Order: sequence, then C-alpha cells, then structure tokens
Amino acid sequence: MDQVDQASGLRTIVESNTLSRGRTASRAPGRRSMPRVVAVTSGKGGVGKSHCVGSLALALTKLGKRVVVVDADVGLANIDILFNLRPRYNIGHILSGEKKLKQVIVTTDHGVKIIPGGSGFANLTQLSDGEKLNLLSEFEALEEMADFVLVDTGAGISSNVLYFNVASDENIVIATREPTSITDAYALMKVLSRDHGIKYFKLVVNMVKSEREAKSVYASLSGAIDKFLGNVVLEYFGYIPMDENLQKAVLKRSTVVEYAPQSPSAMSIGGLAQKMAESKLRPGSDGNIKFFMGRILDLDPAR
Repeated sequence: MDQVDQASGLRTIVESNTLSRGRTASRAPGRRSMPRVVAVTSGKGGVGKSHCVGSLALALTKLGKRVVVVDADVGLANIDILFNLRPRYNIGHILSGEKKLKQVIVTTDHGVKIIPGGSGFANLTQLSDGEKLNLLSEFEALEEMADFVLVDTGAGISSNVLYFNVASDENIVIATREPTSITDAYALMKVLSRDHGIKYFKLVVNMVKSEREAKSVYASLSGAIDKFLGNVVLEYFGYIPMDENLQKAVLKRSTVVEYAPQSPSAMSIGGLAQKMAESKLRPGSDGNIKFFMGRILDLDPAR
C-alpha cells in the first residue's frame, strides 16, 4: 500500500475514532492552540539536518516555546547524541505496547522533550489499523505539552521519509551549496508534490559563506521548480552560515546554540526560530495524518 493510501486510510480511522468518542471537531473555548508539526527533511545526508533540528528546538525553547522533537531518522538517529542523552526506550516500545509515551519521552536540561525513534520507526508504513490507533491514542498527550513538534526525518525519498513529510503541517527542506544536495532536494520535493500533493516548502540553506551564496542555491532550486513542477511554491526561509563554532559544536556533540550562542551560525538559527514562532499557518495547511499529537480529538473531517 503506498503512502497516499496509508494517509487516506488513517484519516478514515481517525474520523471514525473521533465519532466513537463522541467528541466534536471544534476546540473548547480558551484552550491552547494545537501544536504545529514541522518536518525537517533533506534530499541527502550530510547536510546538517539533525543539527538544525536540535538547534532550532533549543532556540525555540529560549523563546518560551514548548518543543517536542521526534527523532524519525531510521538510519542515523542522533538527536539524543546532540543533547547527551542515553534513552532506554524508543517508539518501538510504544508500538509493541510495552511502554507508554510518558515512559519513552525524555527531557533535556534545556526543557526540550525528545521522542527517540530510530529503528522503532522502520516499519511504520506497515502498521495494522490497531497499532495506528494505539499510536494516535498515545500521542494525544502532545496536545498539552508542545507548541512545536519538530520531526527529524531521514534523508532521501524512502517510504518513511515521505510518510513523515505527508503527515506534517509544514515542510522545511535543508540543503547546502553542493550540487548533489541541490539535485536531491529537488527530487524530494518533486516526489512529495507529484505523488503526495504537497505544494509548499520552506528552504533553509546550511553551511554557506554568505546570504548571497544561500540565495544562489535558492535560485537554482526555485528555477527548476518553476520550470518543471508548475504550481509548487518554494519559500526562501533563511540560511545558516558556516563558522568555526558550528564545526566545533558538532565535534563536541552539542548544538551551536548552546556551545557558542553569540556565533554567526547560532544567531542565524535564532532568527529562524523567531520567524517560526511569529509565523502563522497558511490557510489550508492542515497536514494529512496528524498521528503525532492529539488532533484525533479535534479533526474536522470536512477539511
């Protein structure tokens, strides 16, 4: 079964479960808004995606936002390394019914909550309906604990990468100036738009010398998208400059926001976090699967 069928099938499950609970699709007055699920993805590995996720999470926390990071990179699950964590459990223990979400989730010294995933997500697209509902039920708790859910996807166009991108409200693509990074980022957006209906992406260009260089990368990608994909929109969201502190932070297994908060790269990440905190969801940006959080209680089937 492909990802479109999975998304459609899961939406049917969610709608049925919502009705069976006797809950309405509208939110109760005075309640917090739902968390925003943001997939951070890339066409290839080695572009600093996980470091971007960890740094953005910390920068958002410094702005007073409650952040949950879902480590969904099956091949290189390393968010825990950035925060010097050694989690005992991962998402696989929830799927198997061995543990509850509250037993799996870990909190960093900075207040960022991490949901370790790794290999536990390897067969996500092959879950039974019952397992999907169990996951949805467990993740209802995110409604009350997060303003942002950042999903660190794998790289490339594997089924899991596509699945998480389709599930999210927003899609941030990380690329560098390397030609292979640019071509692979285009390939990822092509598949997501052509096969899964995602028409809006935000681009962050990482490890460049200047904004001029970053905008050159954006121009290359935007030009190809305009020429070959038509109605897809790529927003230039910002860039992260390469500096020696960024490299040192990686070697120290830390985020540059913590290691050198006044460095050019950390300041740039802080600016990106500020934009995320201030931006509003685009009309119609409602995601497709929503299993990361408690929207099972509030899903409007008509959307």
